[in-house]
Amino acid sequence: MTTPGLDAILSERRQLLNLAYRLLGSLAEAEDAVQETCTRWYAMSPQQQAAIESPGAWLTTVASRICLNVLGSARARRETYVGEWLPEPLPGHTDNGAAADPADRITLDESVNLAFLVVLEAMTPAERVAFILHDVFRYSFAEVAEMVGRTPAACRQLASSARRRIRAAQPSATTATQQAGIIRDFKQAWEAKDIDTLIGLLDPDAVAVGDGGGLATTFLDPIEGGEQIAHAWIEIARRRSDDMTFLERTVNGTPGVVAEQNGVIVTVFAFEVTDEKIKRIWVVRNPEKLRHWTTG
Repeated sequence: MTTPGLDAILSERRQLLNLAYRLLGSLAEAEDAVQETCTRWYAMSPQQQAAIESPGAWLTTVASRICLNVLGSARARRETYVGEWLPEPLPGHTDNGAAADPADRITLDESVNLAFLVVLEAMTPAERVAFILHDVFRYSFAEVAEMVGRTPAACRQLASSARRRIRAAQPSATTATQQAGIIRDFKQAWEAKDIDTLIGLLDPDAVAVGDGGGLATTFLDPIEGGEQIAHAWIEIARRRSDDMTFLERTVNGTPGVVAEQNGVIVTVFAFEVTDEKIKRIWVVRNPEKLRHWTTG
């Protein structure tokens, strides 16, 4: 059996990065996990590499186990995180002919929108890994069991539990066009400081969550209630500096808004729309989570 060349291993990298981002909710941590996976591959001798029947399956197994370990340690780290922890948002593909951002290596679909990733955060590491491997990446439970070191029956149970969490949190269907229109109306009302329109666009039980990570100013505790959120957003509009603009952008494949200051994106706003009302707003200001954003 011949040893896979560098191109063959690199071709697996995008798949591994897609997997690791969904498992970890952090592109930075996902890149580290994939790098560690590749390092372990190249640490083997050519004879050891040649003896592996399916390099792709080996790489996926190693990456999954690394991510499982990272998820376990992340729980402890996030307990000391300043304020709320949110997944790292990803920009959409640039459409101005510029070079693709590294984040474009992540395939954007419904399994990476912020609402989905936030639900994944509530799962145990084992539930999250079993669900993503089976339901999103379509590995059999026998394959998942081999990857995570559990029985197929245990993995089936974990994925089933995760699926129930997803269904319980599933918002009612709103088309991308409808959502884009609602977010546009929200942005315009926000800029106009039109509090009545803002309240009308927000679900009465809406919740806004901010993530500054102690590195950028934001609200530490979630804001609950549409009217309370509207008042908070009016205050943000009043305090906005002259060099800051709000722009419509795609966030993890869904319509969102960014705040740009002096040509640099400093805040990303992601939304969940349910029954044509904004149910959730996620505000990411931690600069370490915005490194892949550009003004393009």
